[in-house]
Amino acid sequence: MQLMDLYLPETGGLPVPVVLWLHGGGWFTGDRTLAPDLAGIAARTGIAFASIEYRLSGEAVFPAPLEDVIAAIRHLRAHGEQWGIDGRRIGLWGASSGAHLAALAGLAASSTVAGAPADAQVSCVAACYPPVDLELIIATQPAGRRWQQTPEGRLLGEDPGTDAGRKAAQAANPLTHVSQQAPPFLLCHGTADALVPPIHSQMLFEALASHSIDARLYLLDGYRHGFVNPPGRLDVQIAAVMDDGRLQSESNAAAVLRDTRDPEPRNTSFSFGDIEQFLATHLRPCALKPLEESGETAT
Repeated sequence: MQLMDLYLPETGGLPVPVVLWLHGGGWFTGDRTLAPDLAGIAARTGIAFASIEYRLSGEAVFPAPLEDVIAAIRHLRAHGEQWGIDGRRIGLWGASSGAHLAALAGLAASSTVAGAPADAQVSCVAACYPPVDLELIIATQPAGRRWQQTPEGRLLGEDPGTDAGRKAAQAANPLTHVSQQAPPFLLCHGTADALVPPIHSQMLFEALASHSIDARLYLLDGYRHGFVNPPGRLDVQIAAVMDDGRLQSESNAAAVLRDTRDPEPRNTSFSFGDIEQFLATHLRPCALKPLEESGETAT
């Protein structure tokens, strides 16, 4: 049984959509409290947020964390009404390993592959610096670092150089599951990210574009890993390559935007407001109005 915190806006008695927040931490650390200001975002957007926990790799290997995410989606869909949540409108938002799980869950549930969890389909996915090809990350490790020493290898529990490991990695790679039924995506990635290079978001964007999926990719100039995290908390204990709290403190980042609806990249800025507006666009039937207060409950 996994824990979930709910952040509920004032609703005026109307059902609201909900977004599942999935924390980072390399699948081996972190918890549901490693999150942006979800209460504040709920108040501004009128969207509920559910920050959930999932089994970490020290407890269980893949697909355990994906199963926990899917179970949370199904739980909110089936029981959200008691908290004023509209279970028909569910989105996913995650960072780093949480972004990997958000992308994977959103794509796997929309896939046409037999056995896809169709009852766990979501309306949209926001993924911040997601690893989307685990084999690629393991293969590009420094010389002498074995697969068991990588977060990706610990998640898989298998050597990707073996048949069983390759099969597990393919199942865990979001790129494997992109289809014409994929939900809209927002991707954001720092150009100076050394932990998960920006090529990962670029590859996922290209795959979504090839299937004519509504997708946006923001490449943040000079940003490193962890920039949507709250200050003082780390995805992994490598402060020299982390930017925890940076987007919150700087408010806006210079970025290049790629949009599947516009073939030409353009210079722009990026902030939490872009994520909020993306979620609002795909989860609410009408324009958002800022709300003054929010409530918080935990289950």
